[in-house]
Amino acid sequence: MVKALIAALGLAFSVNAVAAPSVVEVLAQVQMPAIMDQAQTMGLDWKVGDQANYNIDMGFIKGSMTMSVRSVAADGIWMDQNMDLGFAGKQKVETLIDPNTGEIKKMIVNGQEQQVPKQDVEVIEVKEDRITVPAGTFDCIHARLKDKEQNAEINAWINPQQVPMSGMLKQVAPSQFGNVTVVLKSFKKN
Repeated sequence: MVKALIAALGLAFSVNAVAAPSVVEVLAQVQMPAIMDQAQTMGLDWKVGDQANYNIDMGFIKGSMTMSVRSVAADGIWMDQNMDLGFAGKQKVETLIDPNTGEIKKMIVNGQEQQVPKQDVEVIEVKEDRITVPAGTFDCIHARLKDKEQNAEINAWINPQQVPMSGMLKQVAPSQFGNVTVVLKSFKKN
């Protein structure tokens, strides 16, 4: 069960922000292995209409992000992610995920197909925790991860049992702009 929860970390750090490429890399670093592990451990039981809404804080850049399941079909699960970073711009990321392996098969950012980012993340520590975010108070798993390529620590609080897709409640990761903090403000699980 804990392995499955850790696996959900991946999606929690979905690909973000052309306006801040290092944020895209940081968030994608954790996404892929976790989705793959969750798919292999529990399967991706996502439903069309599942949605999670987040606040994003990068210091002087603040914004919002909505992640939702657009379709579930033979070729995989399409997840949409819409970001609004205020003056830094808007971005739409469409990701096709294999529900059996969690592999990201295709990624389209603002209508342009992109190469799927590389992964090299190590789990440092995992422990049970409880966290309050705008969406409520949740029992969760707090994971400390190391992005080996950037030699940076990422912290994530997740609960895939209650929150759709990644289960992300809160995530703090370094970027060229300082820490990027993402917190759950609302969700809908079908």
